Amino acid sequence: MAGPDFQRPEVAVSQNWMDAGDNRVKSEAADYRNWWQTFNDPVLDRLMDKAYRDNLSLRIAGVRVLEARALLGIAIGEIYPQTQQASGSLQYNRISEHGILAVQAQKFQYWQSEVGLNASWELDFWGKFRRGIESADAGWLATVADYDNALVSLTADVANSYITIRTLERRIDIARQNAETQNENLKIAEARFKYGAATELDVEQARTVLNSTLAAIPSLEAQLRQTEHALSVLLGLAPSDLSDYLKGSSEIPLASSQVVVGIPADLLRRRPDIRSAEYQAAAQSAQIGVAKADLYPAFSLTGSFGFLSTTTGTSHLSDLFKWPSRSIVAGPTFQWSILNYGQITNNVRVQDARLQELLIAYQNTVLSAQKDVEDNLAAFLRAQERTEYLAKSVGAAKSALDIAVKQYRAGVKDFTAVLLAQQSLLNEQDNLATTFGNISTSLVGVYRALGGGWEIREGKDLVPERTREEMERRTNWGSLLAPASYNPPAGRSPESLIRPPEW
Repeated sequence: MAGPDFQRPEVAVSQNWMDAGDNRVKSEAADYRNWWQTFNDPVLDRLMDKAYRDNLSLRIAGVRVLEARALLGIAIGEIYPQTQQASGSLQYNRISEHGILAVQAQKFQYWQSEVGLNASWELDFWGKFRRGIESADAGWLATVADYDNALVSLTADVANSYITIRTLERRIDIARQNAETQNENLKIAEARFKYGAATELDVEQARTVLNSTLAAIPSLEAQLRQTEHALSVLLGLAPSDLSDYLKGSSEIPLASSQVVVGIPADLLRRRPDIRSAEYQAAAQSAQIGVAKADLYPAFSLTGSFGFLSTTTGTSHLSDLFKWPSRSIVAGPTFQWSILNYGQITNNVRVQDARLQELLIAYQNTVLSAQKDVEDNLAAFLRAQERTEYLAKSVGAAKSALDIAVKQYRAGVKDFTAVLLAQQSLLNEQDNLATTFGNISTSLVGVYRALGGGWEIREGKDLVPERTREEMERRTNWGSLLAPASYNPPAGRSPESLIRPPEW
């Protein structure tokens, strides 16, 4: 066949992760099919199931697989006789009595009827059509990989949204608890001012800190509402109250401090976006062969068979299907674009340049995938270390506030010490809650970067039954809506390029 056979380009892959020496990072193989279960949160499990069943973006990705499967059927049909037509006509004709044909005409007006079959078959001498099938096949597998990538993103987005909701709920609780404490301190300042043991400045400062804390709550509540709206869309719902879906523990989901990441080379087979980039390059490689075949002559077999009769001479329209009325034309032909002014050659160059772009994009995807893992792994490990210091800081801030309040009541310290201690406690508690959320979202980022989660679709339909039924009511899809026709098994090996037509 004309054109190159696809070769996966060499890529730069690290031997180990940069944090492989950390005892919290494990390099053995692991199953990331249901990675979110490491959080041991039934609410999160329930949300994942709902999103997988009803997310609309995932459905779009599934329908694109059907589209690519139908395009493959078109490519397969090209290898068979490209033209097969039945034709017929009934025509009234009148010849001008003053035209050049009038001299030989027996009649100036007559009827003519014709019926016949025409066929033309361009032989795939240079592999043009087989390369087209190869390209469509790789394009189809790329859409399956894109579906898997959409599933990886969906599971990560659902987990991140849920973690953000729980983190915001915790931050709102912290703000309200601090507001209660600050309100008590305001009452102390008002009582001391009433009996002349403090100035009005202490009261106003206490009121300022309290109102500042209360003012932060609506902002956090708005973020919470917006995150719930985003989660609703991921679940295939209109923005709504998710109380029923969020019933259960309200704690920030936390997993083990350890994570199994395997080795960098595992990404080449696990990450769907890497597979998609490879299939896209393979599809484009075949397009070089399709373009290059135009440089050579195209050999075809053509033929037509039919019956023709007129009302001239002794003929009648009723003679149409008599054997003497037959008309036959058959034989081989060839076409060769010999003076194309470099258009075909430049088209080959265009296809080759596009292939090179995709090969570089594939290499870049591999590098970016490794960067994603390294970034999220570093964030996961460092956030754990940060919580250790923040937990100690929160404990110290609580002690400092208790001491400051006691000293203020005893008249040893002014109210400024209480204000500073209150603000410090609120900030440290809020930072600690945020960092707990960051640990979990960083772990989600690690699993997303590792390409985890897409395996849950194995053995299942990429398109929901309701969607298939709706499409089948509109259009005759034949057998292409059957899951076996569009859901290739894992590790699918290339099939023969010569396949039966798909009607």
